[in-house]
Amino acid sequence: MAHPRVEQLRFARREWLRGLEGVSEADAGRRLLPMNSIGWIVGHLAWQENRYWLAQAQGTDIAPQLATLVGNGAPASTPPLAEMRATWERVTAAAEPFLEALTTASLERPTMIAGVPQTFSVGSRLQRTTYHYWFHTGEVLAIRQMLGHRDLPEFVGDIEGEAPYVAEQRA
Repeated sequence: MAHPRVEQLRFARREWLRGLEGVSEADAGRRLLPMNSIGWIVGHLAWQENRYWLAQAQGTDIAPQLATLVGNGAPASTPPLAEMRATWERVTAAAEPFLEALTTASLERPTMIAGVPQTFSVGSRLQRTTYHYWFHTGEVLAIRQMLGHRDLPEFVGDIEGEAPYVAEQRA
């Protein structure tokens, strides 16, 4: 079993995907100002995971185009949902071995960027990523409400069954 914090990230990802169910390509490309489009949000979360778990943690950037398309500070865009979803799936699948190997001790270590230790830990990065999913889950659902979508998820899913609290084991 993966570290409990990794399981929480996985649960946040699943809930975010649940919020995307039934979104059409056309609706994903709509931009309701000042928010970004749903297609952008999907790409943006792929960008973060690629940046943290692949490029910075392992020196492997499998989606470099995301930085200029949907990274922080990039101009607004409305990338196609199917393309961003496929990129997200590729990135998260590639990140899984790294995430699966995390331990309490490795989460407490400083994040390394280009061989330079940072002031924040790998665990802080993991929490930031998890919380980032929750932020954008709410944003996606707000956009969908504004577009008139019905029967949307109204609350966090089965956290007790899928991602209950588990105490961290000290190494």
